[in-house]
Amino acid sequence: MNRTDRLYAIVEELRAVTPRPRSARWLAGRFEVSTRTVERDISALQQAGVPIWAEPGRAGGYVLDAARTLPPVNVTPAEAVAMAVALHRLAGTPFAGPAGTALRKVLAVLPPAAAEAAHDLAGRVHLVGTGPATPVPALVADALTARRVLRLRYADQRGATTVRDVEPLGFLGTPVHWYLVAWCRLRDELRAFRTDRMTSVTALAEVAPHRALDPDDLDIPRERFRQVSLV
Repeated sequence: MNRTDRLYAIVEELRAVTPRPRSARWLAGRFEVSTRTVERDISALQQAGVPIWAEPGRAGGYVLDAARTLPPVNVTPAEAVAMAVALHRLAGTPFAGPAGTALRKVLAVLPPAAAEAAHDLAGRVHLVGTGPATPVPALVADALTARRVLRLRYADQRGATTVRDVEPLGFLGTPVHWYLVAWCRLRDELRAFRTDRMTSVTALAEVAPHRALDPDDLDIPRERFRQVSLV
């Protein structure tokens, strides 16, 4: 069992027996790790905002405050990333810290596969500043999770229109515009498409092949953009 799976399993084990405690020794036996590893895992969960308390004494152990935590929730990876993007707009406000804690609580109770998918998706979203507030077409917004090849009718800065089949790879948000970063089959290279210049979007039946997106390919100095983070 990897660490992400174990953290999730510890929370659910404590939830199942609350308000009774589970000792570090019991949890270590349950997950076949050392008590020191359990203590480190509990500390990581506490730092992430999961309300786990230590009860002293021979019958003591760790207790989850079920009234202040969430059961497994049906938050999709895209929804988790949407929360993270929204948090970037709270930077510097009195609510940035509590909002970050709230997101970590949601992530702590996501099934491991969903949490892993959310982290992968977040790694494909980059912001310059806090990102724009302009709307994005629904098909484009769903492009990365749907993994469908998109057919765009796209107008360039001179107004000339072309039809392109593209493989979505990520999003870039500047202070003014959203861009879909994609592999353009017409040009046979990586391109960034401004979403407000897409005059029509169609999702094709074809599943896009996996391609890695290297931030260096965005041709923007690293100090100017931030990758969206879920932690």
